[in-house]
Amino acid sequence: MHNQINFRLAPQDLFLNPATDEGMAFLRPPEFMWRPIPHATICGFAASAHPAMNDRIEAYIASTARHRTFGQAIEFNTVPVLLSDVWFKKSYVSAKGRCLLSGAAGTRLVNRYIWENDSDGRDPESELVAYFADCQAGSGALPVLTAPPPAATPIAIECRNTFNYYHFITESLCQLCLIAEYDLQGPINFHYPNTDDKLRGFTKSFVAALFPDLLPRITFQRAPVQYDSVIGTYNFLNGYYHLPDAVMPGVDHHIPSRVYWRGKQATRNSQALLGANSVDSSLLKLRARALQAIQGHDFSHLPKRFWVGRDDGQARKRQMEGEADLVDMLALFGFEYIAFERLTPLEQIAIMANAEVMMSYHGAGFTNMLFANPQATVIEIGTLQTAVFRWGDFWKLATAAQCRYVSFFADYNTADPLKDPSFADEGIVPVALSKAGLAQIMAFVVSVLGKLPTLPRADDVVRLGRQLMAIGETRRAADLFALHRGLENGHFALATLIAECHETLGQDAEQLSALYAAFRADPQQWAPLVQIVWCARKLNDSDTMRAALTVLRDSFPDRYEGFVKSRPWFQNQIDPSAEKRPLTPKAV
Repeated sequence: MHNQINFRLAPQDLFLNPATDEGMAFLRPPEFMWRPIPHATICGFAASAHPAMNDRIEAYIASTARHRTFGQAIEFNTVPVLLSDVWFKKSYVSAKGRCLLSGAAGTRLVNRYIWENDSDGRDPESELVAYFADCQAGSGALPVLTAPPPAATPIAIECRNTFNYYHFITESLCQLCLIAEYDLQGPINFHYPNTDDKLRGFTKSFVAALFPDLLPRITFQRAPVQYDSVIGTYNFLNGYYHLPDAVMPGVDHHIPSRVYWRGKQATRNSQALLGANSVDSSLLKLRARALQAIQGHDFSHLPKRFWVGRDDGQARKRQMEGEADLVDMLALFGFEYIAFERLTPLEQIAIMANAEVMMSYHGAGFTNMLFANPQATVIEIGTLQTAVFRWGDFWKLATAAQCRYVSFFADYNTADPLKDPSFADEGIVPVALSKAGLAQIMAFVVSVLGKLPTLPRADDVVRLGRQLMAIGETRRAADLFALHRGLENGHFALATLIAECHETLGQDAEQLSALYAAFRADPQQWAPLVQIVWCARKLNDSDTMRAALTVLRDSFPDRYEGFVKSRPWFQNQIDPSAEKRPLTPKAV
């Protein structure tokens, strides 16, 4: 029974309220609870062999960009706390009989509560929303110790497990940074729920590489474990919903869309969005410590362009169909095949810190994106399933590194690639990369490396151009369009994209030329005419402006009336009795 948690309890009896319940106190007042930081460049692209699947992938990517991405990321602070009457049960922590909602473990507790109680006509999500609303409406303050705890007070860190690299690095190892920062002197214990035969070597090797001074005090011990008093850590991610409004300010002004976001209302969607768009402060500290640890070492033997495979003896096998062909193609451009499991911890850090391009199929290896340099491009190949269930897990690592994180979502390596596998029954299924997907990814990769490909179709140029512009390579996109000059004639999408590219670069004359090509490609579209008017105005080209306004008036009278209604100065630019005439190349 010591290792069991009664999820049938009411939320107020199950979860520890930091502002009102006994059992937790901060060692000192936190410097901050949350603060905005820049997002990394995070992009996703469809790369399926099937048009129907590409449509679904693109719809999900568009929805994510518009409704699931904050204007700025949020850094939530993690600080040491003194816990009393403590149990480490499985991968959870309780104090005074109530579970501590902190960081990723806290999110799992909330999700587990919903899963355990989603029966018998109950609505556990609504129960939680009501519970957190009561906490926010209540009073209370952060409890802070008036005197430091005894120097010998033990320190304990929960682990989800000791065999998953992602969870250990992002949730447990990073907490050691706080012990060093606060100069805590007690013994340090990692507690985990799995059997000892799953205690992987990377756990101790990373501790030894990054925290050699703490190593003599560290032990690994399986839960359950009880303490009268112990120092743990608290992350304010869950406190966003748990703490009174007077204590915890909102982040609404950093969130452009309210489609899924419900502010302080603790729905599952809102909590998931907050988690995906946030970074634990201890992760930033771990990154800084890791980069400091590689200083002064020679890592010139490590490649700067590489594909990450798996050492099947140490990692769960998740074979990607088409991997061999992709690796062969990448080798032509200086890529090497590596497995992180065959590198030392410092080599894993250094290879990312010096990387130009890192590529792999979806897996825990992307944890090392935490150590990437800001100029690195990190490319993941996944599926619609990984987009829905796992993409957001890695956003925080990209944001911590400020690198470019690019995901290509290809096909399922299953009997029916158009059928979504059940995540609950099958977990993450392998990726299948088709010949078409391979060509698309390679075109992107070589473009990032500065070797623009010659493409046969305007649609291919549009796709690659959009991808380059999405990751901030607008000048390179302009070079791509110049390489394929002429393909925009008669192709509305390409001409419009070229105009957008030149507008971003502030190249007004080139934008105007592309807008004319767009209108000529599809004269039934009114939007290019309006853009031509504005662009011609910037260039002081009154002839073109008048010509475009005339065509807009004659061909799209409703749009013309709406456009000039609040802009009467445009209406005065043309003679109402002027004859209808085409918008000629001379005019632009």
